[in-house]
Amino acid sequence: MPDQDDDAADRLEPHVAAAVVDVFVYVVVLNLFVEYLPRVISETFTLSLLTAVLLKGVLEIVVAGKNRVKARFRQAATPIGKVVAAVLLWVVLFGSKFLVLETVGLVFGDRVSLGGFFSVTLLILALLLSRAAVRRLLQGPAGAPRASAKRPPPGSPSQEDELSGL
Repeated sequence: MPDQDDDAADRLEPHVAAAVVDVFVYVVVLNLFVEYLPRVISETFTLSLLTAVLLKGVLEIVVAGKNRVKARFRQAATPIGKVVAAVLLWVVLFGSKFLVLETVGLVFGDRVSLGGFFSVTLLILALLLSRAAVRRLLQGPAGAPRASAKRPPPGSPSQEDELSGL
């Protein structure tokens, strides 16, 4: 039976494992906000789980957009190009809060509320910082993966390659 567990773990895609861990982290952080901030509301745990999945998707889109704008900023050769890229970056970062609020409002209506601009900003920062902390914890010291009971055979992708998706 232990061999079956090892085979199942070997088949798990690293990016899928990272996404599942992210959703778990988002659920914990979101429910802490629901508990301690009166303006953040989720009627049920199921709704907070679904909200965490939705936030995962929306934040991945926002982070991808932010990274594209940052690359554009680095590639800008003129001061005007840098200013335009900086304004675009500000629009993405500022607008992402409204995107999150509107998306949650459209999908869940009054059953889920992330509060207003400031509470959702704080929530997004907490989500991203928590996600980064958990990923760093799972990677172990100096980017090395945590020790496991089974080493990959020679010639196969290393655990570092698998964890790079995190």
